[in-house]
Amino acid sequence: MSKNLTSRAEDYSKWYNELVVKADLAENSAVRGCMVIKPYGYAIWEKMQAELDRMFKETGHQNAYFPLFVPKSLFEAEEKNAEGFAKECAVVTHYRLQTDPDNEGKLRIDPDAKLEEELVVRPTSEAIIWNTYKNWIQSYRDLPILVNQWANVVRWEMRTRLFLRTAEFLWQEGHTAHATKDEAWEETKLINNVYAKFAENFMAIPVIQGLKTESERFAGAEETMCIEALMQDGKALQAGTSHFLGQNFAKAFDVKFANRDGKLDYVWATSWGVSTRLMGALIMTHSDDKGLVLPPNLAPYQVVIVPIYKNDEQFSAVKQVADEIISDLKERNISVKFDGRDTLRPGAKFAQHELQGVPLRIAIGPKDLEDNTVELARRDTFTKETVILDRINVVVEDLLEEIQKGLFNKALAYRDSHITEVEDFEEFKTVLETKTGFILAHWDGTSETEQKIKELSKATIRCIPIDSKEESGKCVLTGKPSNKRVLFAKAY
Repeated sequence: MSKNLTSRAEDYSKWYNELVVKADLAENSAVRGCMVIKPYGYAIWEKMQAELDRMFKETGHQNAYFPLFVPKSLFEAEEKNAEGFAKECAVVTHYRLQTDPDNEGKLRIDPDAKLEEELVVRPTSEAIIWNTYKNWIQSYRDLPILVNQWANVVRWEMRTRLFLRTAEFLWQEGHTAHATKDEAWEETKLINNVYAKFAENFMAIPVIQGLKTESERFAGAEETMCIEALMQDGKALQAGTSHFLGQNFAKAFDVKFANRDGKLDYVWATSWGVSTRLMGALIMTHSDDKGLVLPPNLAPYQVVIVPIYKNDEQFSAVKQVADEIISDLKERNISVKFDGRDTLRPGAKFAQHELQGVPLRIAIGPKDLEDNTVELARRDTFTKETVILDRINVVVEDLLEEIQKGLFNKALAYRDSHITEVEDFEEFKTVLETKTGFILAHWDGTSETEQKIKELSKATIRCIPIDSKEESGKCVLTGKPSNKRVLFAKAY
């Protein structure tokens, strides 16, 4: 299976597309620009979802659900937000079909079923949620509101790529309301930290936290924080964003509250989200030319047991031992699968599980039963070892932890070796084309220079790192004064 994969060195984009399909993660659908997430891919997303959901609830957030459709008049209320998403909106104009009198067996839009007001299929939910919050908030006693929803959104894309950019995708979007500016800003930072911890502790992906420039901010936000990750091809990927919305949406929807002094004031807001784009990040950070490499914390099953046998009697004996291993591993909260399919030879099973990135594989045959051992194979290093049966539980537990840490450290070493400080634009372009990765360079702070650099190099300012130290310097393009470096890269 993996032998048919294009190598990363030959064509990274083709390798990615083939891997997503061959590893049974997702495929293109009959609807242009939309994907089908297959069970194995969805199982990874469910693990992501479960961990993030736990982290949100631990920080006091609750889940709710809001309509898929947003009346056009509500969508227009916050002008910057509406303008920012206008070109990506799918719009419902009619509510009924009818039999086409001119084409037997076909349907047409009923011309008499035009909606009085068009409905936008949500590209994001600020408008419908803030219209709702107006009914929920009267005084400071009603605040804060800490709400998240798991949903699908539609952003009309013509040039799509599985997980990374599709017309419809899955995500979570948090929408919070606060009595003070400081509370809302602390919420913005809190969630960006949650995203960073999730990326590093579960996805094994090191990220850089920072602020977006004005031109890269979420439409309608006063500030946007983000986490940026570096993929194996040297391109950046925005893995999550947290937005400080100020009072913009409260003013657009006239959401006021009586503060502790009895005076009316507008509510302060945040919104934040991550999506199935994280699946793309996971694939492109760790996987290799033989297939997926999954961190144990997000693998649908962390261990697979493959029986080696020639007859039913041998199968039964192996299965009995395997069942004991499975029971013991499950007690340690380790997910395990017994691959007892009789339609594939062991070699084919090994190849499939290798392609799908299962962290550990245990093979058990009659000879192993005689020796009271099993063969244990690691997906990340391809190393194998013979382990005494009585120690398998401890060894597996330790190895899974070792693999998780190892994948993070490997990605961190790659990321850190691909952060380059440059002083002039010629060096900037050379690093971008030869070494790739992140570039730390001075910028004069103007949108004009930012746009010019993008036009000349196709690199964008990924963020202004929150740990950026103050230092005097000259803009990499214009030579004008600058007081800190920002992070540039080509990006997905």
